[in-house]
Amino acid sequence: MPPMRAPRLAPALLCLLATGAWVGGCGGDSESEESTANAPAPAETRPAPPKDAFPSAEGRTLREVLKAADDRAELVIRPAAEVFYSGENRYPFGVFDREEGEVPDAEVALYFAKVPEPKPGAKSKSGNRGQAARAEEQALDRPAIGPFPASIESLATQPAFRSKTTNEDSEAARVVYSAALDLPRKGGWRIAAILQVDGKLMGTPLPSLAVGEFERIPRPGEKAPLIHTPTTQDVGGDLSKLTTRIPPDTQNKVDYANALGKEPIVLLFATPEFCQSRVCGPVVDVAEQAKEEYGDEATFIHMEIYNENDPGQRVRSQVRAFHLPSEPYLFTIDRHGIVQDAIEGAFGLKLMHQAVDKAIAR
Repeated sequence: MPPMRAPRLAPALLCLLATGAWVGGCGGDSESEESTANAPAPAETRPAPPKDAFPSAEGRTLREVLKAADDRAELVIRPAAEVFYSGENRYPFGVFDREEGEVPDAEVALYFAKVPEPKPGAKSKSGNRGQAARAEEQALDRPAIGPFPASIESLATQPAFRSKTTNEDSEAARVVYSAALDLPRKGGWRIAAILQVDGKLMGTPLPSLAVGEFERIPRPGEKAPLIHTPTTQDVGGDLSKLTTRIPPDTQNKVDYANALGKEPIVLLFATPEFCQSRVCGPVVDVAEQAKEEYGDEATFIHMEIYNENDPGQRVRSQVRAFHLPSEPYLFTIDRHGIVQDAIEGAFGLKLMHQAVDKAIAR
């Protein structure tokens, strides 16, 4: 398997979202307390705005929806997922100002239209970039579906669980936007966004997504793969081999294989230091707080991505066993070994609680 890659829908996200590495929950000092004091105020979780705040897609193409806006958006939207299925999907993304960084309080709705299928006898995907680009352009003139307003979820945790790097990094992600897209069938779908900015509607086209490309990733209702995960004992107490978080998180006390089919499991694939989507630090913070909140109701396991925690090496066998193309990725598994939830990309405590509750309720 090639090295873990960032979602190809969001290459610019790599330099706009930042990771975290220090966790105060393992014990604080004057330096970490000072960084907490200097950290930006947590952003707020907000419900999705009403649909009628955005143009209707009825009778319009995707291009016409964009033209219904007052202007082209100056803000940048960066998608943060690449795994989609037929039916309802969570579409996470970030919103950024080109000069000032993350925008934590925009009002956004998404639309989509079907990308035309390749003609019979068309060239292979690797040799057909021009045709793919034309198909994406043609999708703008296909009937639009939407709007799908996006909610905003804060990535904040209690101060004791915030990492030092997250606190000190002015570009660290504070929120994740997400819209529930009901994608009818497999294939490509072109996305567009309309934003409410200072009372004006701003539109911007986004890259297309592919439905049904990653069918081997475990889904809710399916049996979770059997893997072994390293523990403190396995590495002779050298926690730097278990996690790139400093000080280390506490989510490596149990081997996943010993818990599977016996107790609920919260399995998080993420590498705070080398995360290509740059949100793994805040997400591991979220998991660390949830672990404290749920106590012995579930086993929390944080799994790093690269062999020897070196991004120059292959991804770990555990990542390959789950067939993951991106990170972070969260799975909650019930005591019978059945996946109850699978979440790609960033998430806050609200979504984490929902996912864990599904697993412990079974």
